Amino acid sequence: MADGGAVRAEVDAGGPAVYWAPGSQILWRYRENGGTRFHIARPVTVVRDDSELLAVWMAPGTECVKPVLADGTPVHVEPLESRYTKPRSVTRGRWFGTGVLKLARPGEPWSVWLFWEPGWQFKNWYVNLEEPLTRWAGGVDSEDHFLDITVDPDRSWQWRDEDEFTQAQRDGLMGPQQARKVREAGQSAVRVIRAWGPPFSDGWQHWRPDPSWSVPSLPPDWDRTPAHLSS
Repeated sequence: MADGGAVRAEVDAGGPAVYWAPGSQILWRYRENGGTRFHIARPVTVVRDDSELLAVWMAPGTECVKPVLADGTPVHVEPLESRYTKPRSVTRGRWFGTGVLKLARPGEPWSVWLFWEPGWQFKNWYVNLEEPLTRWAGGVDSEDHFLDITVDPDRSWQWRDEDEFTQAQRDGLMGPQQARKVREAGQSAVRVIRAWGPPFSDGWQHWRPDPSWSVPSLPPDWDRTPAHLSS
């Protein structure tokens, strides 16, 4: 990824927070649930990065890493009862359709994604419940918590993937205590939605990417362990 060495040196060394400049290209990754490997990696372009918010753009056509079953079957095709118990691998593919703007506030157990229809017709906000992002030299890492929320332009909202959230608990990927924390995080997000607080109130649906930005490439070491976690 094309970022300055100063960022790598300070973050890997556990130094003070360093923020990426707009236009920097980083990775947004997720660890597998119940494991330590990364199974989702998405190259993104930094829109804004400061003490209050990290905003990144995932452009159409971006090469990403996603999980599949060991035989190559797409995860979403597998019946829910066996979706989380069959052996898995990862594959590369491209993000087709419109791009996605991702917003995350430091320490918050969710990120908010914005989706558009073709022609920049705003579709919805998507609240992805997850571990608070951990920063490293090449990007940010998290772990998905299955349960999500969608918010429509008229401010109506609804829970998503509750069946997956329940199945993950049945399969031992999430214990009762963690499940309670995830549900509480979701309820906190709902309170923000009902109050129409940031980032929903910030007008991000009117944002557009810089046309000069190139589509980030997926680095060969997309799954590398951050230096501060290496022993």
